[in-house]
Amino acid sequence: MKDKLLVIAGPTAAGKTAVAVSLAGALDGEVISADSMQVYRYMDIGSAKVKKEEMRGIRHHMIDILDPGEDFNVYLFKNLATEAVKDITGRGRLPILAGGTGFYIRALLYDADFEEERGDKAYREELLMLSKQKGADFVYDLLREADPEYADSVHANNIKRVISALEFYHSTGKKLSRHNSEQRAKDPKFDLKYYVLDMPRDILYERIDERVDGMIKAGLVDEVRRLKDMNIPAASTSMQGIGYKEMMMHLEGKISREEAIELIKKNSRHYAKRQLTWFRREKDAIFIDIYNKTIPEITEMITEDIKGSTKWTGV
Repeated sequence: MKDKLLVIAGPTAAGKTAVAVSLAGALDGEVISADSMQVYRYMDIGSAKVKKEEMRGIRHHMIDILDPGEDFNVYLFKNLATEAVKDITGRGRLPILAGGTGFYIRALLYDADFEEERGDKAYREELLMLSKQKGADFVYDLLREADPEYADSVHANNIKRVISALEFYHSTGKKLSRHNSEQRAKDPKFDLKYYVLDMPRDILYERIDERVDGMIKAGLVDEVRRLKDMNIPAASTSMQGIGYKEMMMHLEGKISREEAIELIKKNSRHYAKRQLTWFRREKDAIFIDIYNKTIPEITEMITEDIKGSTKWTGV
């Protein structure tokens, strides 16, 4: 018997956390964060981390587990999330995975095999040096030549993922996009219900802009300033997150505050577009239109669909 797992995914600012919390209350569940930034302590505003009052007494996993200087990657996520699923299931509750980091979600759902991806440290360091000397766009162009399909799914500034894809190609001779397609062909290792929250693109972009404005009012600049004062290296995984990287550029005097804000909005919109492209490729994902629907209405839509499934009648 496979363990049950409910997934609530979607683009940034779609309202995944609120929906997951509501579903956890309705289905006796607990939430596992599938967000690459909410794992970090002291990074609350820019990551849109769920507040204690927003949790409504629902237990959350994979939040505030690392310091900003520590590395976080898909391997660590898969292992920790697998443990969380076992823990929640073992206590007779329903694990609900919520987040927008599609690569992490896929790794967990389809038990991705990373044995081929040990890589070449010397080549990785060479690419890092090239990115510093010639810029991120130069290394991104190398990826576009080697694996254009994967390049379309990642931003040039996400240097870690760009280098990882090049390293994979260099070490295995196989495109990471091809490898990911093979992984997608696997059956999920869970008894799975996988929903993606969707809405019209223009409405989503408005929500993203409003969220960024809200982050600025809530004190994002001061939050990033505190991280800068903690001497968190700019190259750290945590500081590559949207919102943090741009605001750090402002604090270092490279761009104005207004330019940083507009860049955060622009990069967030681009990220949302790539997230939706990613989720549309997931064979088990069910897209649901949540435009003009309240959280209770969305919760009812999903619970009714779940209860209509013969495999999930016990939920």
